Amino acid sequence: MESDPGFLSLSAADRRFAQELVYGVMRQRSSLDWIIAACTEGRPQKPALQDILRLGLYQLFYLDRVPAHAAVHETVELAREAGFPQQSGFVNAVLRSCDRERTKVREDIERLKSSHPAIAWSHPEWLVERWRGRFGKPGLRKLLEWDNTPPPTYVRVNTLRNTPEQLVERWQAEGVVALPVSYDWVTPGHLFHLETHPPLATLPSFVEGGFYVQDPSTLLAVRELDAQPGETILDFCAAPGGKTAHIAQCLGNQGRIVAHDNSSTRLRLVSENCTRLGVSCVETISPPAAPGLARSFDRVLLDAPCSNTGVLRRRLELRWRIQPEEITRLAETQCRLIARVAEFVRPGGILVYSTCSLESEENDGVILAFTGPGSPFELLRHRQVNPVHDGVDGAFVAVLRRRLA
Repeated sequence: MESDPGFLSLSAADRRFAQELVYGVMRQRSSLDWIIAACTEGRPQKPALQDILRLGLYQLFYLDRVPAHAAVHETVELAREAGFPQQSGFVNAVLRSCDRERTKVREDIERLKSSHPAIAWSHPEWLVERWRGRFGKPGLRKLLEWDNTPPPTYVRVNTLRNTPEQLVERWQAEGVVALPVSYDWVTPGHLFHLETHPPLATLPSFVEGGFYVQDPSTLLAVRELDAQPGETILDFCAAPGGKTAHIAQCLGNQGRIVAHDNSSTRLRLVSENCTRLGVSCVETISPPAAPGLARSFDRVLLDAPCSNTGVLRRRLELRWRIQPEEITRLAETQCRLIARVAEFVRPGGILVYSTCSLESEENDGVILAFTGPGSPFELLRHRQVNPVHDGVDGAFVAVLRRRLA
């Protein structure tokens, strides 16, 4: 959406409003469809008309700052412009009826949070049932609420360019309001929540590499990797480069980092981010197939492709795209990947496996299979963080060591 010419031609305020509508409808799709079905006796609508009704109802029920008459009028006009002039009266009738019954509809949705949480919180039924079994009813509600909350903007201070104190001083001049954020795996003073700020791309502190936008949970894997100056590191699934640059920061640029990704386009992102952030110890390669790289790295990070169920509030479309069978398929891919990546770890070296999934098949299941009888690796520790218990997006990290013999 952000690259669409029509979107870019809007004023800043209209872009924010359009973004809110698109993201909001994706978050609340099931509840909006329930309202539509209740108001139309379950009659199916054409997909485009269904979307128009969703947009109007989202404004009525989830955007209190939009007057009801404005939401109804603009949605009816949209129906006409979108090729549904004959249905404009129908759209008007549905929205006005829902507006009259707004209090009752909201009460019905509130009851659905207990009886049918998948509808009320707009998540796939299979995923809700999976999480209910793991987190229980209170934990499930907290997790669903989390996924439907717009994520804050967190940034990591890039100490290769400035100190936290210097960055805070620059922000004050740039109109940025930021608060430090603290977790046990984050260096104190190195992570901030940006409460208000101008567009990041316009900030000299961003353009000149003073910070990197990064969620707290993504910092856990780098902390557990514990890279030391002078070591040789492989970041196997490196793009877009946030963890790569963080590792370089931990090394103080004193070492060697090989960043791998299957996509040359994505590897360019790594290079671009490293250049902006002042990282000078990274080389990109795809794939790392040279014989001389076998068992040559002190530490290897595998941030594996996964279902992303721990970051659904940031990946809104995924809740509607992912299917149950994909969990099993991804776990099989992850098992193959960790076995492949393990060949790059020297004897006594460290392998860190991480995902942003909440699903045990992709996390403990992969590690259990990998460290079974006869494995040259031993599990040192593992950790799962999640919104329910830690107040951060989901992440799993396991630290393994290759035995000396």
